[in-house]
Amino acid sequence: MSQTVLILGASGRFGRNAAEQFAKAGWTVRRFDRATDTLMTAAQGADVIVNAWNPEYPDWAAQVPALHAKVIEAARQARATVIIPGNVYVFGEDTPAPWSERSPYQARNPLGRIRIDMEEAYRRSGVRTIILRTGDFLDTQTSGNWFDMIMIKGLKKGVFTYPGNPNIPHAWTYLPDLCRAAVELAEKRVELPVFCDIPFPGYTLTSEDLRAGVQAATQAPVRLKQMNWLPIRLAGAVWPTGRCLMEMRYLWNTPHHLDGALFEGLLPGFDHTPLHLAIASAIPKSLVQTQVDPNQPVAAGV
Repeated sequence: MSQTVLILGASGRFGRNAAEQFAKAGWTVRRFDRATDTLMTAAQGADVIVNAWNPEYPDWAAQVPALHAKVIEAARQARATVIIPGNVYVFGEDTPAPWSERSPYQARNPLGRIRIDMEEAYRRSGVRTIILRTGDFLDTQTSGNWFDMIMIKGLKKGVFTYPGNPNIPHAWTYLPDLCRAAVELAEKRVELPVFCDIPFPGYTLTSEDLRAGVQAATQAPVRLKQMNWLPIRLAGAVWPTGRCLMEMRYLWNTPHHLDGALFEGLLPGFDHTPLHLAIASAIPKSLVQTQVDPNQPVAAGV
C-alpha cells in the first residue's frame, strides 16, 4: 500500500531532494503550494509531513514559532509523523564535540535559542517527530548554500574560498544521502521514540579536505583563499541578514562533528556516497572533468 508524504517547502534544497527521494522509494508525494493550499486540508491523509519550511534569518523570531505551531496542529489532526531537517545551531560554541543526541543545548545566541525553543515545542507536543540533524550541505545544483555561493564561486579562476579556520573539522552532508536517510527512517517511524533526535554523520572535513576534493574533481590547480568577513560585518549595519551571518560565524571557527552511532544503529549498512562523488556532484558540470550522475547508486567506500 502506497504511503503519502506532504512536503512543505518543496522548492527549497531540502524539500526538493526529499521529494525526489520519497518518489524514488514509491511514496505518493504531495508538494504544498502556499498560493493555493491550506495546511490543515493538505495534511489530511498524509502519513508523513516533511517540514522544510525555513524563513530568511531575519524573519525567524517573528515566523518560526507560529509556522511550527501550525505544523504541529496539522500533524496532530492527521496523525502524521513530522520530519524536520535539524541543524547544529542548538549546541553553541561551548558544547564539546562530538555533537550527539545526548549533547546539551548550550546556544545563547538568538538564532540558536529560536531553534532550541522550536524543537522543544515538538518534544512537548506528543506529535511523532524525527529531527534529522546535519551540518552544512553539498547539493546537486546551485541552491544558495555556503559551498556553491562562497566556496566555489571563484573556481573558474582556480580559487577555493573558505569562510573559517582552515585547520579544524566541520560537519558536512550530501543532501541526496540525507534525504534518502529521511525516507528510510520514515518507513520505520513506528519503531522509533515519539520524539527522535538523530544526528546524521555525513562527512567531517577541513578546508584542505574540501579543496583537495574540488581539485581532484576539476583536475586543475585549486588554491585556498580565506574569506574576508569585513564586508559582511560592515553591511550588517543596514543588512539584517549580514548581522545574522556574523552571529553564526562561530561555527566556522569551532571544531565539531556529528556522532553517527545512533544513526548507524537505526540504519545499519546505510550507503553513504563517497566524498569524491559528492563533491563532483556539487560542482557545475562544466568544471568537472569526469561527469557524475548523482542519481546513480554507488557502493560505499568507492
